Amino acid sequence: MQFFQPKDPAEYGFKEVLYEKKDWVATITINRPKYYNAYSTPCLMELTQAFTDATWDDAVGVIIFTGAGEKAFCTGGDVKEYASYYTQRPRDYFKYMAIFAGYIESIFKCGKPVICRLNGMAVGGGNESHLACDLSIMADDTYIGQIGTNVGSVACGGATQWLPIVVGDRRAREILYLNEKIYADQALDWGLVNKVVPRAQLDDACAEMAKKMLNKFPECMRYTKSQVNYWKEQVWYSTIGHARDWLTLHFTSWEPNEGMAAFVEKRPSDYMGLRKLAAEGGSSEFKYGPYKLTCPKCGATQLPGLHKFCGVCGAKLEG
Repeated sequence: MQFFQPKDPAEYGFKEVLYEKKDWVATITINRPKYYNAYSTPCLMELTQAFTDATWDDAVGVIIFTGAGEKAFCTGGDVKEYASYYTQRPRDYFKYMAIFAGYIESIFKCGKPVICRLNGMAVGGGNESHLACDLSIMADDTYIGQIGTNVGSVACGGATQWLPIVVGDRRAREILYLNEKIYADQALDWGLVNKVVPRAQLDDACAEMAKKMLNKFPECMRYTKSQVNYWKEQVWYSTIGHARDWLTLHFTSWEPNEGMAAFVEKRPSDYMGLRKLAAEGGSSEFKYGPYKLTCPKCGATQLPGLHKFCGVCGAKLEG
């Protein structure tokens, strides 16, 4: 009996992931090109299954991770899903973060080298997915970036933890604070990627790198990865639990609601509006003020401070 029996990729019936195993290499592809390969919650579950299967399969020596199409490797979490679901049920973001963390760990804990094939932009959680990989080869016409503070979130699912290790403290802060695009030449210069090639050479470059690693002893490769991961794992496990809790609580506030609504509505976020409210003594945490009013007619309590009328009985409020 084998407890860790891999499957034929077709048996999984994935809907948002393409999975192939051939010639000692597993290729895992995020297949949501219509959404710039942003991962949905079900997509994360499928990705974790694929990486787990590749980990168990002794006929797989190297994993290549990429995105469908030519525009994007991955652009992180599906902001429309965040805006429509998690801002309405913040407590469920705690559950989501467990799925996300499991996905990231399925990459850097798989015991096999993972090559990130950057076929397009790697933005937000897409760059965090990229950072979870061991090596990366980038098409010369694309870019890397973070967007957390633009959309009311914090890139603490790998970027705040690993960018200082990869590019150094100052450059990590520049990437995370400014959210500017890091194009291929700069990404190579800063050590974000191992190699930059013309798009037409991307597959050959990944295949060549995979072949070199296949001609090494597998247990030695596994333990080498484990040892090199030391600092990566130290900072991850020291921070991800706190990040999970903070992001869950943060989803109850105005910043993610405003940032993600602006993204979905394709308008600028009102950053200065929130800053001015705080500076002028107002509430930058609650859109319609803190929950402090009581209705004089029906006795309803904890009504938003800026409301003029009771949402229960319609009576006029005195703020």
